[in-house]
Amino acid sequence: VQLQASGGGLVQAGGSLRLSCAASGRTSSTNGMGWFRQAPGKEREFVARITWSGDNTYYADSVWGRFTISRDNAKNMVYLRMNSLKPEDTAVYYCTAGVPGQGYKYWGQGTQVTVSS
Repeated sequence: VQLQASGGGLVQAGGSLRLSCAASGRTSSTNGMGWFRQAPGKEREFVARITWSGDNTYYADSVWGRFTISRDNAKNMVYLRMNSLKPEDTAVYYCTAGVPGQGYKYWGQGTQVTVSS
């Protein structure tokens, strides 16, 4: 499974961005998909996750109410809509896909999000 993230960029605080993740390959082997992020000097952290059906979503407390994860299985796409962005949201955002029993097995290359104050 290959994951290609896109949509990052520079935005002012309070602005919005939508990240996209295109999945290819044996996507039928995956279940949940999600987003993580890593800021300079910090560990990678969980941002959001969505189940294969899209019926269930999960968010980190720090983004709850501001970010929305969604997916389009027909297009093999996962999205992260980010509203009310804050400077502390600045990070490289990674798309990931999970495999039952193996956790988040597949990772994209990351896309940079920079929020200026």
